[in-house]
Amino acid sequence: MSLTTMPFDRRLKRIVRQHRRMANGAVHSVNSSGLIVARPRLYNPRFPLKGLLLLVVAGFAFKGYLHATLGGGVYDARVAELSAGSSVEKAGAWVMQPDPATMVISGVWKKLGV
Repeated sequence: MSLTTMPFDRRLKRIVRQHRRMANGAVHSVNSSGLIVARPRLYNPRFPLKGLLLLVVAGFAFKGYLHATLGGGVYDARVAELSAGSSVEKAGAWVMQPDPATMVISGVWKKLGV
């Protein structure tokens, strides 16, 4: 490669790299000379709130399903067994405690014939 093409190749790499970064979006602004300049949009990852909400709803639906299929007495006995175990099992027992939302969902499951 000759020395005369070196600056061109460097410039071409810079242009291609900036073009790839602008594939996710660009912000246009006008500089002091009146030229419209496109700059790559900065990527700021956000917390997936919809995914977390879906996970919580699925957890309550699962708890309600277990409560409906096992029955209240058996479900409470199994949660009591969990609360007597290790610290991880105690945390699981705390999560699996029957709460008002679980009872409502369990009633819905029972009406559906589970």
